[in-house]
Amino acid sequence: MLKASICTIGDEILIGQVVDTNSSEISRALGSIGIRTSRMVSIGDDSQQILSSLSKELTDNDIVIVTGGLGPTKDDITKAALATLTGSKAYTEHPGQLEMVYKILHSRGLDVLDINRAQALVPDTCEVIVNHCGTAPIMVFRTDGLFGHPATLYAMPGVPYETVNALPDVIEDIRAHHDIGAIFHRNLMVYGYAESALAKKIAPWEDALPEEVHLAYLPNQLTGVRLRLSVYGGTTEHEKSLLEAEIAKLRAILGDAIYSEDDDTLQHVVGKLLKASGKTLSTAESCTGGEISHLITTVPGSSEYYLGSVISYAPSVKREILGVPASTIEEKGVVSAEVAAAMAEGARRITGSDYSVSTTGLAGPGGDGVNPEGTVWVAVSTPRVTKTRKYNFRNDRIRNIERFSASALFFLLNEIKEDLSLNESANETK
Repeated sequence: MLKASICTIGDEILIGQVVDTNSSEISRALGSIGIRTSRMVSIGDDSQQILSSLSKELTDNDIVIVTGGLGPTKDDITKAALATLTGSKAYTEHPGQLEMVYKILHSRGLDVLDINRAQALVPDTCEVIVNHCGTAPIMVFRTDGLFGHPATLYAMPGVPYETVNALPDVIEDIRAHHDIGAIFHRNLMVYGYAESALAKKIAPWEDALPEEVHLAYLPNQLTGVRLRLSVYGGTTEHEKSLLEAEIAKLRAILGDAIYSEDDDTLQHVVGKLLKASGKTLSTAESCTGGEISHLITTVPGSSEYYLGSVISYAPSVKREILGVPASTIEEKGVVSAEVAAAMAEGARRITGSDYSVSTTGLAGPGGDGVNPEGTVWVAVSTPRVTKTRKYNFRNDRIRNIERFSASALFFLLNEIKEDLSLNESANETK
């Protein structure tokens, strides 16, 4: 299997001023075609450090992908270091990238300066993949035996938007120039289990996996745990049948905790169900402050089924807009099943939606004397019934809000499934 190293260049990453998201995106893309990332390295803005670090990575790996240090300012020194590293004797102007420089700057109403034109100058030891989202090109250095074996270095811009958009072109180039073994992945999205609890639940199944099947646990606050099953080598049909057999066993163990068999999110799956059934949704949020609405509206096409939200942070908004009875708030407290239910029903009434979900709780820090911080009541209102559920988490404020929102979406998802199933059964008996 080919090995790769991912290197980020820039003092801003080492001092924590900028969070490196490029490495995870690149590693995920490499893994999707069967290339293992052996190391992730962060390097400062120092030419000697860049030269020594990249020499080592090229010696130890088949592919090295570098991001950062390709801008037009004086602290962007990656290009010059790569020219030295690969024995370049001169720079050449790449016409395709120069055209993009003019196009991008003119679209922003800016003049093209000499410093901008210089972005299209590249060492004569590299090939160029045109960057269609920025002014710095993607440089490809095929080092042949310079580091003891054939190795390829890709230098990409550090701006995450540019990196992500250039990745498909880089992956295509890797496929074209390297012999990549067959690989097959399947993803299962699981919610309702902590990673450790999930591992314990499926331990007998995991212990019995065939040797060629590899399992990875990929937890996320907002999506649960993604189980990735991979088979390297073999034929596609063999891989498919092998993984399908193992997934069938896993379905029997986890049931509805598996909410998707694609690399999906809760909000995407909710959206698919609503769109397919022609149903609509609204939200009423207190402690989540609009996070659920935000997640729902990140899905393209959500306007087809999502009607709107009431962010009822104050009790007065719960009373006067959502219609929660003052007596319910006084007798049961704001953080209660009864208030959550009234909020969800109020959102359905106001918007005319088929479904609604509400949250009321304590993200923290601090409780209310009755409920500890990390407590949330969630309600889901459907045309048939309104249900409530209580959750308790012990995280910081931001993580509590994320957990509240994800749990609300999972609760909503299962109630929509149940409602649609009941509708289908009723139609069949008519």
